[in-house]
Amino acid sequence: MGFLDQLKSGLKNLSSDLSVQVSKFKSADFADASMAMCALIAAADGSISPDEKRKMAGFISTNDTMKVFPAADLKARFDKYADKLIADFDFGRIEAQQAIGKLRNKPDQARAVIQLGMIIGGADGNFDESERAAVRAVALSVSLDPAEFGV
Repeated sequence: MGFLDQLKSGLKNLSSDLSVQVSKFKSADFADASMAMCALIAAADGSISPDEKRKMAGFISTNDTMKVFPAADLKARFDKYADKLIADFDFGRIEAQQAIGKLRNKPDQARAVIQLGMIIGGADGNFDESERAAVRAVALSVSLDPAEFGV
C-alpha cells in the first residue's frame, strides 16, 4: 500500500473516531478552536481563496464529524477566523492559535482539534508540508508533541 493510500485509510479511520469524540466536547470553546483550526489549514499556504472558503463551508455543512453543532454557527466561526487571516495573516494566525490555546488544559479536546486539522488537510488527498507545519504549530501551542500525530 502506497503512502497516499495509507494516508487516506488513516484519515478515514481518524474521521470515524473523531465523530465519537466530538459529540463529547460540545462547547463554544471547542467549536471556536475547531473552526480556528480549519481556517489555519485553509490558510496554510499563506492565503485563503474564495474557492477555499466555499469548499470549507461545504465541508462544515456536510461532514458528520461536526454535526453536533449548528452548521450556520460553525460557518460564522470559520468565516471570522478566515477573514482575520485574509486581512492580516500574522495577527489572524495569532488569534486563531489563541482560540485553540484555550484547550491547553483539555488535552483530549486539543487532540480532537488537531485530528480535525489533519482530516481537513488530507481531504484533497494531499496533506502537504505547509498543512503539516500548521498542525505542528498548533500541537506545540497546546503543549502536545507533534510526533504523536506523525507530523
